[in-house]
Amino acid sequence: MGGPVARSTGSVPFDADRDVPGLIVKFGDYPLHHGGVGAIRSLGRLGIPMYAMTEDRYTPAAASRYLRRAFVWPTTGTEEPERLVEGLLRIGHLIGRPAVLIPTDEEAAVLIAEHQEALADRGRFLFPRVDAKLPRRLASKQGLHELCVEHGIPSPAAAFPQSYDDIVRFAEKARFPLVAKNREAFVRRSRPAVNGTTRIATREGLLTLARDWGDHPGVILQEYLPREEAEDWIVHAYFDADSTPLAMFTGVKVRSWPPHAGMTANAYVVDNPELADLAARFIKQIGFSGVIDLDLRFDRRDGQYKLLDFNPRMGAQFRLFENESGVDVVRAMHLDLTGRTVPEGEQRAGHRYIVENIDLPALLAYRRSGYTTPHAPARASGTELAWLAGDDLRPFFTMLARFVRPGAKHLYQLWRTNRRGGTNSSTAK
Repeated sequence: MGGPVARSTGSVPFDADRDVPGLIVKFGDYPLHHGGVGAIRSLGRLGIPMYAMTEDRYTPAAASRYLRRAFVWPTTGTEEPERLVEGLLRIGHLIGRPAVLIPTDEEAAVLIAEHQEALADRGRFLFPRVDAKLPRRLASKQGLHELCVEHGIPSPAAAFPQSYDDIVRFAEKARFPLVAKNREAFVRRSRPAVNGTTRIATREGLLTLARDWGDHPGVILQEYLPREEAEDWIVHAYFDADSTPLAMFTGVKVRSWPPHAGMTANAYVVDNPELADLAARFIKQIGFSGVIDLDLRFDRRDGQYKLLDFNPRMGAQFRLFENESGVDVVRAMHLDLTGRTVPEGEQRAGHRYIVENIDLPALLAYRRSGYTTPHAPARASGTELAWLAGDDLRPFFTMLARFVRPGAKHLYQLWRTNRRGGTNSSTAK
């Protein structure tokens, strides 16, 4: 059964190609992903048919009124790439016409880049063409650091130990505290060395942790940028085949979860031409094409914006950003890949984005630490909620049901089974 006829929630001065659908591509088990829901809504409101890969039939994405069809395909990210490509091609066959691929994680972005020819064969899928090796290198902490050094882009000082003995030698000269991160960003690592970003206060603490990292520690040991002397900034953009920005946005991260090191929970749009120029110059130098999500930290001690993370795909909080013409990075990509002009316009300065299920614990944690974010406006010019939307309520309630499981999940499934209408699901194995 097809979904409802999509309607726009606001006037946009452009006409999207409604004959070319979009497909949300995700690998791994993370059903509460607001970015995918945002992309479904963003294009769906323009009347573009939307499809998505989902873990099961009861994810927020599958519940969206703007989703034409959910392809239930549980994955872990550890599958052989050939199997994932085959599954994608089967989904393309079921869709029955060329579709724009919208990756929501590094695994998906890397897979698409490394198997471009197979996925683009006979026009099955549309996506930005890029050097096949570049997304994997950008998603790697070591690869990104090396690219920053090569092109003169500031980044935190870092070391990449190859053995425990390397760590012992590093610890003798290191300045503490420092930060340890997994060298590769992919969730497919079966036994990550550390759980996310880990602050290490002393030499003894480092050596104790390192004993569990094995003979070949897959970590990066990075300079710690104290939050008291830093500001967290984000850049979202879409670059065309010539690495020219067709949509570029900058903002300030107010809160994240886990605190100071995790996913954006609250952010504002703040104009920052210097940061936009830095990002555009780097993208031009490396020749990237597509959507980007960058995390940078401004170090007040030396006045530099230091690049921390480069996500070569749509960021979960991309709906924070939209220009005066109604263009966000996902809309810009769809317009460009379908031969449409991407309208220009200033970004909505002062606009705020809130992820409801993680911003409350983040707020409490930040208040306890006494940390405040410079440059965040005292009052928002408007607010975009990650989950709650008046024209698409089901994803919000689905999120709540899964967020407070198991009791609420069971009640939701009973309600979902008996509710009227719904989205179709099929299995792509």
